Amino acid sequence: MASAMGSAFSPFRNSYRYLQRQAHENPVIFFSCVLGAIGPVMLVVVPPIRAKLGYVAPPQIPISYPIPNRPRRPVEGYEDE
Repeated sequence: MASAMGSAFSPFRNSYRYLQRQAHENPVIFFSCVLGAIGPVMLVVVPPIRAKLGYVAPPQIPISYPIPNRPRRPVEGYEDE
């Protein structure tokens, strides 16, 4: 039974050893992959934490100039005729 459990966890043990070796021999590539894997996780985890801490999203920035609620006056005095 002990050998069956040992063989069941062997791929994880070998993966851990491989990751340790890569972190030692190629730290830039290893930590780039770690940061790349953390990004999608943060997409799911961070917004609920921000909401619990009381973060309120700022109001939307206006996209266009507001049109006045009155009739338009024709332009005069600039020789537009």
